[in-house]
Amino acid sequence: MRKRSILLGTVVASAAMLALAAPAYAHVTVSSPGAAPGGYAVLTFRVPTESDTASTTALKVQLPSDAPLASVLVQAHPGWSFTTKTVKLDTAIKTDDGDEISQVVSEIDWKADSAATAIKPGEFDQFLVSAGPLPKADAVTFKAIQTYSDGSQVDWTEVPAPGSTAEPEHPAPSLKLTSATTTTTPVLTSSKTDSQTGPVVLGSIALAVAVIAAVLGGVAFVRSRGRGGAA
Repeated sequence: MRKRSILLGTVVASAAMLALAAPAYAHVTVSSPGAAPGGYAVLTFRVPTESDTASTTALKVQLPSDAPLASVLVQAHPGWSFTTKTVKLDTAIKTDDGDEISQVVSEIDWKADSAATAIKPGEFDQFLVSAGPLPKADAVTFKAIQTYSDGSQVDWTEVPAPGSTAEPEHPAPSLKLTSATTTTTPVLTSSKTDSQTGPVVLGSIALAVAVIAAVLGGVAFVRSRGRGGAA
């Protein structure tokens, strides 16, 4: 009985961990494998729709003002239109070719062309941007604002306090950079994908927990039969 209680407690605890892990995949995030300080990268902004009743109709991404990006190219997205805002720099950026950039893109605004192309409940979409050179830092943060068809919006703009390990309720998308430096300009690829890494990972963990529970249950059963036979 005690072993069964321990087994049940293990399964419940594992399920709780999975439940806590799930919401992290609902955030607006940015990714770019291999992105390095001083290099160029294709930034993928992943936008899930959290609402059960409204679709995502717009996304606004604010580029870092403390480390402006000299080159920003937005990939066209089927069913969506985009506009950009620019800002004039107090100090021009000098490129490797010796050119000076005094005006850079500060914001990208995407809007769905119709209700049919909006991101519906239970779905997600991805928006691609080629940018660089990336700042010489450990990470770069992009603030994002997500708008829904019912007029509501979610500001993904919160940044953790210095030294804090706790994640804010609405964290701003942050891209960790590698230590290697590259200046190769990447090639933009299709923004459409059927991959849902988060659910697959959670499903794998759940399966592993189920297998462990089954094995422990079998061991407990065999031991109890052995004790019964010996009696």
